[in-house]
Amino acid sequence: MKWMKFPKRYLIVVLTFISTCVCYVERVGFSIAYTVAADAAGINQSSKGTILSTFYYGYACSQVPGGWAAQKIGGRRVLLLSFVLWSSTCFLVPLDPNRVTVLVVARLLVGVAQGFIFPSIHTVLAQWVPPHERSRSVSLTTSGMYLGAAMGMLVLPSLVKFRGPQSVFLAEAALGVMWSFLWFKYATDPPRSEHQKATATSFGESMLPTKASQKIKAENGPSTVRTSKIPWKKILVSGPVWAIVVNNFTFHYALYVLMNWLPTYFELGLQLSLQEMGFAKMMPYFNMFIFSNIGGVLADHLITKRVMSVTKTRKFLNTVGFIVSSLALMALPIFRTSGGAVLCSSVALGFLALGRAGFAVNHMDIAPKYAGIVMGVSNTAGTLAGIIGVDMTGKLLEAAKAEYSDLSGPESWRAVFYIPGLLCVFSSFIFLLFSTGERIFD
Repeated sequence: MKWMKFPKRYLIVVLTFISTCVCYVERVGFSIAYTVAADAAGINQSSKGTILSTFYYGYACSQVPGGWAAQKIGGRRVLLLSFVLWSSTCFLVPLDPNRVTVLVVARLLVGVAQGFIFPSIHTVLAQWVPPHERSRSVSLTTSGMYLGAAMGMLVLPSLVKFRGPQSVFLAEAALGVMWSFLWFKYATDPPRSEHQKATATSFGESMLPTKASQKIKAENGPSTVRTSKIPWKKILVSGPVWAIVVNNFTFHYALYVLMNWLPTYFELGLQLSLQEMGFAKMMPYFNMFIFSNIGGVLADHLITKRVMSVTKTRKFLNTVGFIVSSLALMALPIFRTSGGAVLCSSVALGFLALGRAGFAVNHMDIAPKYAGIVMGVSNTAGTLAGIIGVDMTGKLLEAAKAEYSDLSGPESWRAVFYIPGLLCVFSSFIFLLFSTGERIFD
C-alpha cells in the first residue's frame, strides 16, 4: 500500500537519476579500460586521442535529432531505445586497441545513442514534473552524472586490475540492461491533462497526441485540435534560448577541461602522485553531486515560498554559481599544494553545479512543450565546448612547455584555467541580460 501511494513522478525522477549515473559510469569506464589496453598494446597518444574523442562527435550529432525524436514519439520510448543501443554495443564489441575501425564505429554508435538521452530526459521531466518541483528534480537527475563519474573512478580501476579491461564493457552493458528493464517495467507516459486525476495531482501535460484528443477532433471538426509544429525559427533566434546555449557551452568547457586535464595538473604541474592522493582526487565530483542538489532544493524553495520570481531565482543562482566558480578557477594555479588544488577545483566544480539550477532548468521554464528540442540545441553547444576545450588545452600546454621547458610552474597553467574562468564571467552577464523564467513558447 505504501508503494502504491508513492507518487509516480518521484519514481520517474529517481529512474532518470540512475540513468545519468549509469551513463557516466560508462564514459569513465571506457576511458579507464581503453587506456590500460592501449598502453599494454603500445598504442601512441595520437591514436588514443582519436578513439577517446570519437564519442563526442557522435554525441554532438544526435542532440537535436534526439530532442526531435523525443518530441515526436515520446521521451520514454527514445530513452529506452538509447539504452538498449549503447548497452548492446558495449556487450558485443571486443576491446582490441589494434582494431581501430571497429572501436571508432562502436564509440560513434555509443555517442549517438547517448546523445538522445538528455533531450529525452528533459522531455519526460517536462511532462511529469510540476513547475514548483522542476529545479530539484532536474538537479537530482543531472547530479547522477557526477556521482557516476566518481563511482567509476573509484571502482572500475580495481575491476580492470582483477578482471581485465574487457570486464568493464560487460559490467557497463549489464548496468544498462538492468536499468532498461526497470524503465520498461515502471515508466509510463504521464496522465493526460484532460483526466481529473491528472489535474488533481499536478502532473505535466502530454506532448503527444492522445486517443481522447483524436476523438474530440473527429467529433468536433478539424479546427478543434491542431498538430503543433516545432517553431524552429523562433527557437533559434530567441534571446533566452541563446542565454541557455552560452551558459551550457561555458559549463561544459570548464567541466571537460578539468575532467581531462586536472590529473595532468596534479602530476606535472604540482608533481603529485594520483595514487597517493587517494579519495581526495574524487572530492571535486562528490562536491558537484552535493551542490547540484543544494541548488535544486534552494531554487524550488525560493520559488515556492515566493521569495523570488522564477526569473530572479534562475538569474541569482546562475550568477552566484558561475562567478564563484570563475574566481576559484583563476585562483587554481596559485595553489601549489594538494590540499589547495583539491579545494579550489572542488569549489569551482561545486559552484558550477549550483549554477545548473539556473540555466539547466530554464529549458522547461521557457519551453516546457519543446524542452527536449531546446535541450538538444544547448547540449550540442556543450558537447562542442568539450571538443574545443580539451583540444585547445593540449595545444596551450604544448606551447607552454616549449616556452618554459616544463609544466611545473604556475605560469604554464594560467591560460588553461583563466579561459574557463573568464568564460564564466561572460556567460553570467549574458544570462542576466537575456534570460527569463516566463514561458515564451506555447
